[in-house]
Parts: sequence; C-alpha cells; structure tokens
Amino acid sequence: MSAGSDGTLTASVVGASGFAGGELCRLLTGHPDFELAQATSREYENKTLGYVHPNLRGVDVRFSSPEELDAVDVLFASTPHGVSMEHIDAFREAAGTVVDLSADFRLDEAADYDEWYDGHAAPEHLADAAYALPELGREKLEGADLIASGGCNATATMLALKPLVDAGVIGPDDRVVADLKVGSSEGGAGGGAASSHPERSGVVRPYAPTGHRHEAEIERELGLSLSFTVHAVDMTRGAAATCHAFPSESVTTSDLWGAYREAYDDEPFVRLVAGGGGVYRYPEPKAVAGTNHAEVGFELDPENGRVVAFSAIDNVMKGAAGQAVHAANVALGLEETAGLEFQGLHPVGSP
Repeated sequence: MSAGSDGTLTASVVGASGFAGGELCRLLTGHPDFELAQATSREYENKTLGYVHPNLRGVDVRFSSPEELDAVDVLFASTPHGVSMEHIDAFREAAGTVVDLSADFRLDEAADYDEWYDGHAAPEHLADAAYALPELGREKLEGADLIASGGCNATATMLALKPLVDAGVIGPDDRVVADLKVGSSEGGAGGGAASSHPERSGVVRPYAPTGHRHEAEIERELGLSLSFTVHAVDMTRGAAATCHAFPSESVTTSDLWGAYREAYDDEPFVRLVAGGGGVYRYPEPKAVAGTNHAEVGFELDPENGRVVAFSAIDNVMKGAAGQAVHAANVALGLEETAGLEFQGLHPVGSP
C-alpha cells in the first residue's frame, strides 16, 4: 500500500482524457478515501486536467505519460478495448488493485473473445478478474485485485432483468427482447462522425440491430439468451433499456412487485420507479444524469403475458466510472457508497 499524505489510498487513472476517465478523476478528487496521484494521456501530457475537462479546473493534477506509471494502491484503466490486455502486466505491477473499464477482462474464456471480439492477448489473467457490478454479487468483488467494469448497455439491461431471473419469473428457455436507447457519450471523446452533433441531432438510429458484444456479458451473468438491439438517440448522457420478457408461467403484478423489492430494497444505488404519478412515471436517464443511481421499473401486459422491464442509467457513471469506483469501494473494504452519494440535477438541459 502506498497511502497518500493524509492516510488516503493513492489512485491513478490511465486514459484520463476520455469521458469516463474525466468522470473517474472527478469522483476520485471528491472521494474521502482516495487521493488522485496520477492521470495519464499521451495527447495531453503536461496539460492540466482542466484543459480537457473544464469542470476540473482548479484540480492540481497534470496529465502524464502512460509509459511512466506511478506506484499506487488502485489503478483505474479507462482505455479503448484491447489496450489493457496489452499492458495488464505493467498495470498490475504498478498497483495492488486494477479496475479496468474496457471489455478486456469481462468474459471468462479466451474462446469468448474469439467469438465476440478479436481474440485476447493475455488470457492468463481472465480467471483473476471479478465482474464489477456490485448488484450482481458483492462476494466476488471483496478483496479482488483485478476488476472488470461492466459494459454500460449490459449494465442497464441486467439491472432491468435481474429481479425476474432471481425470482424465477424468466429462465434460460424464455424469450427476452431488449431494446436500448443510448446517448452520444457512449461513442467516447473521439466518437467520430456518427457522434458529431449535426449527425446525432434528432435521430433515433439503430446501430447494433443484432450481435451486440454486450450480449455476451448478459448471457454469462444472468444465464439468459436474449435478442438485443441498440439505438443512438439525441441525448448526451444516458442509457435506457426496455426489455420484453415472455415468461412460460403466468405472473401477477404482485409477483413482480415482490421480485423487484426483494432484489433492490437494500441496494443503495437502485431506485424502483414503476408507474407512479407525475411526469416521470418510469425510469428516465435524465433523472439520474451525473449520478451512480439506476432507476428500474416494470409493467405487466396481462393480455399476452408479457412483462416489460425498464431501467435507466447514466452510461458514463453507473455504466462506467461510478460502477468502477463502487466496485473498488467494495473490493477494498471501504464504505460502499463513499464518494458516490450525490443526487442528480433537475431540470437538466438538452441534449
């Protein structure tokens, strides 16, 4: 351990110039148990964090080279897919705990990466990795030294469906269709033409009608096979999942309330929003923007036995940086909600 000057744990963020990397820096600078010791970026080396992330102006940290990693307690890797697997030995040498936000360590077997990605350069590390979403099982995270933060679309979908799986409402043979609407920040800071404002404005554009890579995580973690489609829509932050499940056995609204309450009543970052009053009657990304909270809900269609399960998250927070910090809190035995307890804003501007 390399405690900071006031006894806090030291942390570094590799890939700190991206959207999730910036959020990690924001969270760590406000965290009671962490000291942000290093933030790396090749492109912005020696620039201040505020040069790239204007909300971090005044934070006394400059970007440094990822080739010269400081020894820290926790290293958060916020890099594109394929980078962490190439540098995992250096990451693990530099830090006692590594939290990776890419897809590089989310799946169990090298064969999974052959099927869903482009292979894997460090398969010997896969067995060490714990999946980061605490709501799916804290016991796997406690004491973990390699943590794989879940995909944002997988996170939204699994939070919507988990209560149905846990309660036995749906199983491996039941039909499930998930439809996701996601914001432009999913494309990252260098998202390209498809994420530019003129091209993104006003659209509801399917970009992954079939075969989305996050299906692999969902199938592994929930034991479900599902049909999965993602649409790009005109918002900056957020992922909203609408999942249509067709249980083989009949289910009542009372059964569903019981399932969702059993799953989430004790979860600090999950709120049940299921058809109440007011404008925001169902889960809404706008209501959780900037937070580590997720909203989940459901509706029963008794005419055809369909259960519609909803969730909404901020993809950069609950789907990335917030989930990573939450998992690190659990792994290191810290207060689980430390540094993440803030609520969102209302109203929130467009987009």
